[in-house]
Amino acid sequence: MLASTLMLFALLCAGVFLKVPYSEMSPGPTVNTLGESHGEPVLNISGHKTYPTTGHLNMTTVRVTGADYDMNLLEAVYGWLAGDNIVVPHENLYPDGKTDKQSTQENAEEFSQSQESAKVAALKQLGIEVPVRVVVSTVVKGSPSEGKLHAGDVIKSVDGTPVTEPGDVAKLVTKHKPGEPVEFTIVPAADAAEAEKAGREPSTTAKVTIVAGKAEDDGHAIVGIRAGVDHTFPFPIDIKLADVGGPSAGLMFALGIVDKLTPADLTGGKFIAGTGTIDDAGKVGPIGGIQMKTIGARNAGAQYFLTPAENCASAAAHVPDGLTLVKVSTIGDAEQALEKIGKGDTAGLPSCTTS
Repeated sequence: MLASTLMLFALLCAGVFLKVPYSEMSPGPTVNTLGESHGEPVLNISGHKTYPTTGHLNMTTVRVTGADYDMNLLEAVYGWLAGDNIVVPHENLYPDGKTDKQSTQENAEEFSQSQESAKVAALKQLGIEVPVRVVVSTVVKGSPSEGKLHAGDVIKSVDGTPVTEPGDVAKLVTKHKPGEPVEFTIVPAADAAEAEKAGREPSTTAKVTIVAGKAEDDGHAIVGIRAGVDHTFPFPIDIKLADVGGPSAGLMFALGIVDKLTPADLTGGKFIAGTGTIDDAGKVGPIGGIQMKTIGARNAGAQYFLTPAENCASAAAHVPDGLTLVKVSTIGDAEQALEKIGKGDTAGLPSCTTS
C-alpha cells in the first residue's frame, strides 16, 4: 500500500511538473449578430432604412490556451479525456514560435479585415455599390516616404497617371531610377475620413513629391510604402464586439447586415449559428476548430449551423445531436439557406457529409 501510494504520488508530481508541447481548444461563447453584446448592438447601421429581425444568427468562437502557456502532462491527459475539449500540438495553433502579443495583434488585424469584407460582401449581395479606393496601407520606417505619406492617405495618381489598383503604384514608381522625384496626388487620410463620415466625396487633394530610394535586392526605385484598398461605404455600418479575434466571424456578420437591410425576416425566428471567413466577393472560406464551434453552437441552442464547404467533412464526423449542418460556399448560398430555414422548407438544404 505504501509503495503504491508513493508511486501514485510520484506520478502525480511528474504529471504536474513535466511540461508537454501541446495546447488545448474548447468551445467558446457564441454571440447573436442580430442582438447585443455588453449592452450595445453588435451591428449598428445608420443613414439607411433597417428592418426588424427575429431569431438568431450567432457567430461562434473557440477558446484556446495562450501562446506562452506551458501545459503539463496532467492537463494534457485531462484534455484528451474531456469530451468537449481537444488537445493539439502547440505549433498547430502558434506556428513560427509566435508569442501571445504577436498572436493577439494578428488576430485583431484579421478580425478588423473580416468586418470590412463582411460589410462589402453584404452590400454587394444587396446590389448596393461600394466604391473602392487605393490607399497607403503602411509606410516603412526610415524610407523616403516617412513623414510625407501616411497610412490612410488616398492615392489618386502617381506622376499624373490615375491609380485604380494597388499594383499600379509599384508599376509607376519602378519606371523611375533611384534618386528621381516621384509625384503623388493624394487625399490626406484625415480629409478622407471626414468626408466619408459626412457621406460625401473628399474635395481636398495635395501633391507630395518623394525622391525615390534604392531597393537592396535588385536596385530598383522604391518610395517605401505598401498600397492597399479601402472602401467608401454609402452609409455607416458599425460592428462592435469585444474580446474576439480572427477572421472566422465574417460570414455571420455579413448575414446579419443583410437581414437588417432586408424587409423580409430571413431567419423566421429560428436559431441559426455558423462560421466562415468571407472575402469582398462573398466567397466563404474555411476556419479552424470546427468541432468546437458546432458544440458551442448546440450548447447555446442552435438548430442549424452554416458550415463552410471545406470544413464539411470534418464537421460531419462529429455532429452534436439536434444540430443540422448546412453547407455553404458563398454568401448567396447562405442567404438562400436562411430563406428556406425561415420558411420551414428544409428538405432541400445542402448538407455536409464525411466524404
